[in-house]
Amino acid sequence: MHCSRLAAVALAGAAASARSQGARPGRQRTLLVVGDSLSAEYGLARGQGWVALLEARLVREKLAWQVVNASISGDTTSGGRSRLPALLQRHAPAIVVLELGGNDALRGLSLAMTEANLVAMTRASRAAGARVLITGMAVPPNYGRQYADQFAALFSKVARAENTALVPFLLAGVADGPQADNLFQPDRIHPRAEAHPRILDNVWRVLGPMLRAGS
Repeated sequence: MHCSRLAAVALAGAAASARSQGARPGRQRTLLVVGDSLSAEYGLARGQGWVALLEARLVREKLAWQVVNASISGDTTSGGRSRLPALLQRHAPAIVVLELGGNDALRGLSLAMTEANLVAMTRASRAAGARVLITGMAVPPNYGRQYADQFAALFSKVARAENTALVPFLLAGVADGPQADNLFQPDRIHPRAEAHPRILDNVWRVLGPMLRAGS
């Protein structure tokens, strides 16, 4: 085979290889959700929680993200903080959603401790190369107005100080809406399945642009 023929074959092979590589879908990145029962489908049939609905939306919108739901019912910020290093090492997420704090308030734990744990988790996530989204929570006024106000404010305080994304109130339109009585399970703490599309909408307003930017 002449040199010119060899060169032509080599060029054709290189072009085919380039086309093959270019046709591959974008590399899938990982979104890690570290939460409590609100994200762990407590009291719901599998697939009805907002995290599962998020996975379905990513498929519909053809966004190449894998969702790892590391949420545990009853977990606190202290529990999340202790679990997070192993999760970061195992999954190497590009985005971490921190949905913790509600159980801290239900147990009357120190606000300073909750804040410190959220800061620590945020910094650990960033050190591992992930962007962070914090979801805010609130407690009923019967916990005392001062405690309730300070608890609600600590999420935005951490988000501002650490320059992270923030969903101001995860249950906006659910816990404070006109249909609130119909959107919660009998325990009055955990939303019914009907509420989870609204919860996803609250998260998606902030998370959606982050996912698109990272795809």
